[in-house]
Amino acid sequence: MDTSEATIVVGVDGSDSSVQALRFAARLAPALDARIHAVACWDFPQMYAGYVPPDFDAFEAAAAKTLADALGKAFGPDLPVNVRQELVRGPAPAKLVEAGADAAMLVVGRRGHGGVMGMHLGSVSSACVSHAACPVLVVHTDPSHRPHRLWKGSKGEKTSRL
Repeated sequence: MDTSEATIVVGVDGSDSSVQALRFAARLAPALDARIHAVACWDFPQMYAGYVPPDFDAFEAAAAKTLADALGKAFGPDLPVNVRQELVRGPAPAKLVEAGADAAMLVVGRRGHGGVMGMHLGSVSSACVSHAACPVLVVHTDPSHRPHRLWKGSKGEKTSRL
């Protein structure tokens, strides 16, 4: 990757929040004078190891379709010229942190498919926030997510929604 040009890395898994993450990155890119690097990570499930020879081509093809579909949902049929896409084999948390090593920003979605209700971050977004060397934006698209209220000052002042 050309390190002289700013990059916004976007983790893409096909979820609505990752499509929204692509759209956020597209809005932020002009302000940061950056290109968008859409990354879809793929690997075969651990349950396959030792039992069934993995069909790497099938898993990679599924990830490629997921990436193409998400880019189509985010941008329509005409992909912006400042978007580069990449398939990476390996665990998403580690590979996204690695991809963001020299980035201006890493943008990931929060799918909310975790096992604990009420978690604000999923495992991938949490790992990215904890380990990325660049700023991380986590996009929430869950309609049941309630915004937090911040007090602007004394009791008499209004609150602001995030």
